[in-house]
Order: sequence, then structure tokens, then C-alpha cells
Amino acid sequence: MKMKNKQDFKLFDADKLSKNIQKITFVLLIIIVAIGIVFCGIMSTSLMPVDPDNTSEIEFVVEDGWGSSTAAEKLADANLIRNKNMVKLYLKFVDYDIKKGTYTLSQSMSVDEIFAKISSNDSLENQGVTLTLVEGKRYIEYMETISQVSGLNYDEILSYTTSSEYLNTLIEKYWFITDEILNDKIYYPLEGYIYPDTYSIPKNATIDEIMDIILSELGAKLEPYKTDIENGTHSVHSLLTLASVIELEAVTEEDRKEVSGVFYNRINLGMTLGSDVTTYYGSRKSIGESLTISDLTSCNGYNTREASCVSGLPVGPICSPSLTSIKASIYPNETEYIYFVADKNNKLYFAKTYAEHTKIVQELKDANLWLE
Repeated sequence: MKMKNKQDFKLFDADKLSKNIQKITFVLLIIIVAIGIVFCGIMSTSLMPVDPDNTSEIEFVVEDGWGSSTAAEKLADANLIRNKNMVKLYLKFVDYDIKKGTYTLSQSMSVDEIFAKISSNDSLENQGVTLTLVEGKRYIEYMETISQVSGLNYDEILSYTTSSEYLNTLIEKYWFITDEILNDKIYYPLEGYIYPDTYSIPKNATIDEIMDIILSELGAKLEPYKTDIENGTHSVHSLLTLASVIELEAVTEEDRKEVSGVFYNRINLGMTLGSDVTTYYGSRKSIGESLTISDLTSCNGYNTREASCVSGLPVGPICSPSLTSIKASIYPNETEYIYFVADKNNKLYFAKTYAEHTKIVQELKDANLWLE
């Protein structure tokens, strides 16, 4: 037998094997890249909005204790995400702190937008509605406004906030609310305690929560004057009562301090306040309506025109005063005046004697400035 040359006999062709490995590696690489591209495409599509053009709002409720996986399941059930399994996988690499609440979502939102929303504090429960309460209005007007803004029933609000059970909880909770509000001659116990301001109220807030926000604001406004009030001779209730009358009798800050001084002088002299605005409130009429003889002589806790019924301050506030009027009741001007009158342009004229006051009134009538 003829033997082959060593050059012709090769047990291992390294070059050929190397080329084959390169080919296999290249093919595998192409397959991996292709799979990666397909995976990325599927993932990208899965994270896109279900319907970019559908902005219809859907209320989605996140319950306590949900994790990302549960949220993905529920979102898929609500048709708010495309592929729950891909979303679950994606969320293993993205951290969202999901919060309990009701959220407004839509099919036009991406997965990231949805999870950012349900991880925020922007739930319907936390969204605020604006409540604007104007100074100088009466309690029932404020309750009507609260009812309109909150959607709560007006009659239920009024019944609840005037109940003795509720009022006693407030007396225990707030330093500036005392049992003076429980006087049975008072029409509405919290008249004057609704601080006029603009508030942001949680959308689904209860009347307890709304009142707490408002009353806490009054407390915050009174806090800087707490020491002076406690060292003075008048309770918060008396000061709010006087401030409410000042609010409706004067406009400017200086006039309010002067009117406050006049009222204190009249009280110290044993005179009635003689304020028409208290008579309107006592007769349950709006300012500007005609007052009858019966209204002027009616014996109630508010009519300061009738000396035999009210000596000094009314039984309680007749509206909610501004901070300017409250400060005027705490820090009145020292004055010798005991009378004042307003013309039709709200300008005030002060007098030390009744004769001087009568003369001013006649001059205003002659000048066609008298407020009928």
C-alpha cells in the first residue's frame, strides 16, 4: 500500500473551522439582532397609546396595596394598555410608586403617562375646586356657595352645621369658638365665623373637611392678635359681632377704625348702636329693602334700633367681616364722635352731638346726597 505524504493528510483544518465559526457567529448575531429589533418593536408598540386620537376620559380606580403588575392587569382589562405582559416586563426596569385613588385616564395616553399619573397625587380625591367667599355676606349665602361648588346638599349642610352635636365639637377644637354661639337668640351659630377668602377644596371633601379648612383659616388670621384679645375685655365672639357691623357700615380702613371708636363710645355711654344694618338682619331682610315700623320696633337679638330689646352689641355677628374690620374692632380709633351717617356715595360724616348729626343729615338731603 502506498502511503500519502504528510502534506496531503490533515486531521484538523483550522482555517476552515475558523471560517465556519465566523459564519455561524455572524448568523447568530443577525438572529439575535433581528430578535432584538422585533422585541424592541413589540415593546415600543406595547408602550404606545391604545388609541392616540381617543381622548375620552375614563375613571380608573387604584386600590390600596396594588403593585405595578396588578395595575397592568387592571389597565389591560380597562383597555388602557396594549400588551399587559410586555408592560409588566417593562415595569421591572422602571420604578413607579403607585398611589391609591381615582384617576382620569384615556386611551390617548402612553404607558409612561398612565403610570406617571397613577403615581402622582393627582387623583380626583386630591384635585381641588376653587371656593370663593366674599366678605360681608351672610351665613346662608356662604352655605349656598359651598353647596354649589361641592355638590353637597344645601339643606343637609345647613342642618348639620347648626346642630348642637357639631357645634360642641367645634367649641372643643378651636380656641376662638366658645359656647357663646349656642345662645338660642342667634339665628345661625356660625354666622361671622366663615372667614371670607378664596380656598382650594378637595373635590370630594365632606362638609366637615370644608368647614375645617375655613375655620382653620379664621384661626390663622386671629392668631397674631390672640394675646391682645385675651388681655382685652371683649371675647372673640363680641369682636366678630362688632366687626360684622363695621363691615357693613364703612368701606375704607380708616373709616372702619373711626366707626369702631364711635360704637365703643356709644356702648360705654349706655347707648344703643342704632345701626340699621343690624335691623335688616334681625328682620331677615336684605340691605336696601324697605324697613317697616314693625321691623324697626321688632324685639329680637339683633335690632339695635330698639333700645328695649338690645343694649349694646347684637347677640351675634350679622355677616362675615374682613380682616380689616376685625382689626378695627380690636384696635378702634380713640374719638369723641358718637354719631355718623353715610351719604349715597358711601362717604361718612361724623358728629359729637345729636344736633350736629341732625344738621349733617339735613345738609345731605338738601344736596341730594341722602341715601334713601
